[in-house]
Amino acid sequence: MRSVALEDEPAGNTDAAAAADVVLVGVKPAMVPDLLREIAPVLRPGTIVVSIAAGVTIGTFTGILGDDVPVIRSMPNTPSLVRQGVTGLAAGPGVSTEDIAVVSELFSTVGTVIQVDEEQIDALSTISGSGPAYVFLLIEQLTAAAVGKGFDLAQARLMAEQTFIGAAALLAASDVDPAELRRRVTSPKGTTERAIAVLQDAHLDAVFATATDAALARAKELAAGG
Repeated sequence: MRSVALEDEPAGNTDAAAAADVVLVGVKPAMVPDLLREIAPVLRPGTIVVSIAAGVTIGTFTGILGDDVPVIRSMPNTPSLVRQGVTGLAAGPGVSTEDIAVVSELFSTVGTVIQVDEEQIDALSTISGSGPAYVFLLIEQLTAAAVGKGFDLAQARLMAEQTFIGAAALLAASDVDPAELRRRVTSPKGTTERAIAVLQDAHLDAVFATATDAALARAKELAAGG
């Protein structure tokens, strides 16, 4: 892998695009059109262009590159940094089964790949894209609850963080769904049952639905240039 600073090599973008079989476009959304116009003349036939620019439609890409250039829109998430990510892929009109297979293999090196219609990409971003932040918020609040019960911060963090890590590992190793695992931990008339009742009375289902709806609304605003 070779990194290029455009200050030192002004033709770095076009040189890289001209030599690539797969081009990943990961600049800020507002910069995408100018970059596409820059690289369009040098793309070889069959080169796959993959967007990781949030909110930029496949139509924006094909409008500049042409319908004959296969374009795939992707939405990875931050756990990809530790090869535990989720990446959504949406194929443009000129994309073949082989093109999808190549890009799926590429992103599978950093986690799981889900193929969806482009209309679902923004919704996917509210679940797997933003989802790590939801989990971190829950860990943050459980840590604060532990501190409130007299544990020091190091102890509280250890308990909260390792509980989430362990629960996720147990789920990954299990052949049942999260609801069943929850029931197995929740003894009738026990302490966990009392805590779960409080959480359910807080209508977490509605909270998560409202939160992800808000994220989706903002994604649509960004796509519209808002």
